[in-house]
Amino acid sequence: MMDLFPSRTLAMYLSRLFVTRILGVLVMLVMILQVLDLLSESGNILAYAGNGQAQVWHYVTLRVPQLVARFLPYSVLLATLFTFFPLNQNSEVIAMRAAGLSAHQILAPLLATALVVTGVSFAFNELIVTHATAELKAWQNVQYGPVPTGAALRSNVYVVDGPNILVADTMSGSGTSIRLDGVTWYTRDAQGMVTTRVTSPTATYAAPGWRLATPETFDVASATVHKGAAIIVASGVQPGLLEIAQADADRMNIVALGRVITSLREGGRRTAELDAKWWHKLSGPLSALLMPLLGSVAAFGLARSGQLFVRAVIGMALGFTYFVVDNLSLALGNFGGYPPIIAAWAPFVLFLLVGETVLVRTEE
Repeated sequence: MMDLFPSRTLAMYLSRLFVTRILGVLVMLVMILQVLDLLSESGNILAYAGNGQAQVWHYVTLRVPQLVARFLPYSVLLATLFTFFPLNQNSEVIAMRAAGLSAHQILAPLLATALVVTGVSFAFNELIVTHATAELKAWQNVQYGPVPTGAALRSNVYVVDGPNILVADTMSGSGTSIRLDGVTWYTRDAQGMVTTRVTSPTATYAAPGWRLATPETFDVASATVHKGAAIIVASGVQPGLLEIAQADADRMNIVALGRVITSLREGGRRTAELDAKWWHKLSGPLSALLMPLLGSVAAFGLARSGQLFVRAVIGMALGFTYFVVDNLSLALGNFGGYPPIIAAWAPFVLFLLVGETVLVRTEE
């Protein structure tokens, strides 16, 4: 440990510089992006009768955690460049090297800080971002109107019962207490053509089936609409099937997602996409640990050589290339092109080797 941190004063100095720049860049990015997002979304929020400033601020509280989670790794990358660029330009890196510090020892305080950021990012994603995402998706699904209250609120429910389809805007509650809102029941013939469409504001579990309280039926053949008494549909759809069908990795923490994946596997269903996202919940926050390594190319090399700016651009290019490759790999894993664990971890391992190679060459 002393080999990596030979000077406590220097380590604290570099860590303090790094932390302040991470926070500064993150606040700047989130503020700018939130303003731009509000310019495009505030009209939709205020379009619902009765919505006003309170609803706009509520949207901000739900959107900001998503922006923080998404752009924290970018902030670490830019903070690395903003830390090393002036240090190199002012010959502080040269002074450190002249004092006998290696490139790894100069970089160690930033890597230690990035490791802490990684842990904070993981906890923030699991405890805050997932809940904010679930609430925001449900709110957007009802066009920013009143959202039904209840546990485990989810949106865009879609489940098949034989040839027929049950769709709901939102689902709240769990088990036999599940309540569906904005329900549509499609009945189809043997050829898959819709014969009737039944809509209802709500549906509750009828053991078996789902009771549509005030159904309105549209008959496709006769193009007629009629209202009737409560009916029961989707008798083959159990509450557990609805909960499993609504597996959205973005609004589930890693523990809940793991339970859903296990249930899907036991039911013989494909889980490659969810597996990749489960692994990415671990590898994603670790991207913050890569950024100092990829951006460190800006730290070394003589400022008077005229290549300092070029080195900073290379460091930025390496960091942004990682995010492109990471998203591409995850998309290929979702389509079955890669095994899930490879899709989630291959970009991290690849760019870890790239960054370490650049650093070793710098040592030489």
